[in-house]
Amino acid sequence: MTVLTVIVPSYNAAGWMERCVDSLLAANATDIEVLIVNDGSTDATGAIADTYEAAHPGIVRAIHKPNGGHGSTINVGLDEASGAYIKVVDSDDWVDVSALRELLATLRRFRAEGDGIDLVISNFVYEKVGRKNKRAVRYRNVLPHAREFGWDEVGKFRASQYLMMHSLVYRTDVLRASGLRLPEHTFYVDNLYVYQPLLHVQRMFYLDVDLYRYFIGRADQSVNEAVMIKRIDQHLRVNRLMMDVEVSPYEVPAPLYRYLLHHLRIVCVISSTMLLRSGRDEDFERKVQLWRELRYDDPAVYKAIRRNTLARLVNLPGKPGRQVSMAAYRGARWALSFN
Repeated sequence: MTVLTVIVPSYNAAGWMERCVDSLLAANATDIEVLIVNDGSTDATGAIADTYEAAHPGIVRAIHKPNGGHGSTINVGLDEASGAYIKVVDSDDWVDVSALRELLATLRRFRAEGDGIDLVISNFVYEKVGRKNKRAVRYRNVLPHAREFGWDEVGKFRASQYLMMHSLVYRTDVLRASGLRLPEHTFYVDNLYVYQPLLHVQRMFYLDVDLYRYFIGRADQSVNEAVMIKRIDQHLRVNRLMMDVEVSPYEVPAPLYRYLLHHLRIVCVISSTMLLRSGRDEDFERKVQLWRELRYDDPAVYKAIRRNTLARLVNLPGKPGRQVSMAAYRGARWALSFN
């Protein structure tokens, strides 16, 4: 029985997708399913996917669909998955093979023991072009290691540290039960992929291995600063969808509520920073409007998020305030390997 489904969203990925798929197949596992979801590509992506399916029947499936964006590929993959657990690996990224073997062994143990672990968390590494020293994002300071735990044992995340799609392996039933449907033709949906299903997660396991290799530095990547400014409407859409998720401090464990505030704060700060970076007066007004909406929608959430240093920095008044905000951003970008 398939223990892990890996969804590989692929759009015009012919130049790099083989590195991704080969890393997934290198574990030589028969209980892994690789779904290459070809999102209406106009290059050789579809043909490459078909070649992999023919070479690895029962392991690789090529799924072809009209172009609908990153979120639509994940939606289709979730619908088609047969594995007990699900992971998304973007076609320009890859995994460490030894870490993947350890992950699969862990998931097999869960299945054999009948454990319903809802979420497995592992580390990821920024593979940034031109940077010799790669930065790994790990969670040793906030999560118990190599054992089951609940939200009551989760510590406080640092300002620069949060869960990303790259670090998560959901139990398939949990992801489906969450009702997650990502918007189409929209980038940055990975934040929703993390945020919304966490409300349905109770039992977790932290596997302290550097599994995911996050390639960053291509000029056309969605996380490139110039591209983010151009697509700021899409980031704002995801930001507002996160704001619309109903979260009550009286209905969820306190550490989960604290984490959700933390993640929402980071996304609001990123939206605000990109709006400031554009330099346009109308975008400055859109930033003000975003925070105004948050204050009106949920004053308690707004107050909790605004008292953080990062949130204060992007809301400094006037032109001098914008200059200070941008200076702080440039320092963070250099220190944290932002694109």
